[in-house]
Amino acid sequence: MNVEETVVIVGAGQAGGEVATSLRQQGYEGRVVLVGDEAHPPYQRPPLSKGFLLGKVQLAQLYLKPEATYERFNIALKLGTRVTAVEREAREVVLHDGSRLAYDKLVLATGGRARMLELPGVDPYKLGNLFYLRSIPDVEGMRSHFVAGKHLVLIGAGYVGLEVAAAAVQLGVQVTVIDVAPRVLSRVTGPEVSGFIEGVHRDRGVTFRMPATVKGVTLDEAGEAVREVVVEQDGVEERIAADVVLVGIGLVPNTELAEAAGLAVDDGIVVDALAQTSDPRVLAVGDCANQPSAYAGRRIRLESVPNAMEHARVAAATVLGKAAPTPAVPWFWSEQYGMRLQLVGLSTGYDRCVVRGSMENRAFSAFYLADGHLIAADVVGRPADFVAAKKLVAAKAVLDPAALADENVALATLG
Repeated sequence: MNVEETVVIVGAGQAGGEVATSLRQQGYEGRVVLVGDEAHPPYQRPPLSKGFLLGKVQLAQLYLKPEATYERFNIALKLGTRVTAVEREAREVVLHDGSRLAYDKLVLATGGRARMLELPGVDPYKLGNLFYLRSIPDVEGMRSHFVAGKHLVLIGAGYVGLEVAAAAVQLGVQVTVIDVAPRVLSRVTGPEVSGFIEGVHRDRGVTFRMPATVKGVTLDEAGEAVREVVVEQDGVEERIAADVVLVGIGLVPNTELAEAAGLAVDDGIVVDALAQTSDPRVLAVGDCANQPSAYAGRRIRLESVPNAMEHARVAAATVLGKAAPTPAVPWFWSEQYGMRLQLVGLSTGYDRCVVRGSMENRAFSAFYLADGHLIAADVVGRPADFVAAKKLVAAKAVLDPAALADENVALATLG
């Protein structure tokens, strides 16, 4: 290995940080430069909508590693620095101040940004009480609005929206959730689990408007804050009073640098099984990467912490010329009201859902079958089931639905 080589990583999020440290852990001796546009070193994003918002997790606790670790690993951190272009022929990245960084290998870990809500005639950046949640500054800006007795209107019933709803309720905030879909978490769970999760929130006083469309907002006299969110449900228009609004309607992968550099882009930066883009000197990982999946039998772009970490290790191995780790089956988690929902696999295309355990007791597993094969599972309050489900889903095991539902039959004996 040439110790004079340089790996530049663009994006100092969870994936980028993991690439940098994995390179060192796997024996890379060249120069490693980690460039991030935020002022913070790599940090965890999941606690933003839970513990950090509630004030139970402090800023330093978010950091994936102490800054001293990067010094010890001889990883150069360039924080508060934006990359404006990738020049592949010169093998350089251009920074916002006009300076350049040369690379031998480049890793794009650019992540994604919040999908913006279209509000005709309204500049969302001028509204002091309308927020998106992707970063530490987002939470720091919105936290002061979460005051007991205030009303939060939450647009989007996905993971982020529901986690913020749970945190807000614990702070005494009234919550209304709006979504164009007919049920919560509609993209990732079946109706049985959606109904259960919605019920948990309703029991805590959360109000839902689904399916409903946001038609617009009304502002205060100064035009600087939202006062009402205008929604349409079943052909009826309603104005919902709002003290604070949070929009959580998905993520847009940051592919602009890759696209401008002439790399293949299709719902993310297109990579192969080694995390290499159409230019083998350039790799892409995490939320911004569209990767082949042996499990799914197609290309997918995953937005999850486990994928970011696993994909980062694949990229590090590729840089070192090592065999890449075998990608795991996709898995995810969400915490709401202290209750953990764990999901493994992708339930799209299932034809049967088998529930094991008790939804009433908030301890159950929902298994999704397609042509008899287990393709996914959602687990609440049964961690042992989740461990077993990961193995069964990875094997796409053919299971007897009756045995799957029977708690007297150990999951470990199935498959």
